[in-house]
Amino acid sequence: MPLMNERIHAKELRVIADDGTNLGILDTAEAKRIASEKGLDLVLISPDQKPPVAKILDYGKFKFENDKKAREARKKQHTVEIKEIKMRYKIDVHDYNVRLKSATKFLQAGNKVKVVIMLKGRETQHMSMAFDLLNRFKEDLKDLAIIDKKPSAEGRNVTMILASDAPNN
Repeated sequence: MPLMNERIHAKELRVIADDGTNLGILDTAEAKRIASEKGLDLVLISPDQKPPVAKILDYGKFKFENDKKAREARKKQHTVEIKEIKMRYKIDVHDYNVRLKSATKFLQAGNKVKVVIMLKGRETQHMSMAFDLLNRFKEDLKDLAIIDKKPSAEGRNVTMILASDAPNN
């Protein structure tokens, strides 16, 4: 919260009026008097300047408008999520195509896709088949995605993360 009104202890201030005009360098008491006559607040904008810069404004309205701008900015920004697609290395062709279609949809939305191949029991002996499946998945999405994290074994799972190749995401 910026310093305002009685909290300002500087001797002199460069004061900007509520209409944006520069009132020049004034004594702090004089600036406070001008602000109170107008029914507004004296808010310290740049305390590091010599002399510090203060502005005469309605602090409640100022705070509301800044919060509104921040809310609008948060609304417009897109957070990248990591969507997970799980499959087994003995996957059927149709199921593979469904996973591929889901991955395509996620990548086009600008999200990252974590592809996980789960291995159970003795299937861990066939880890090379899981890597082959991930490489096939990567090849099928090569025009849409780039590799964010190369295929790697993590315990009983083999994972890879793909990111959207679109320049605007």
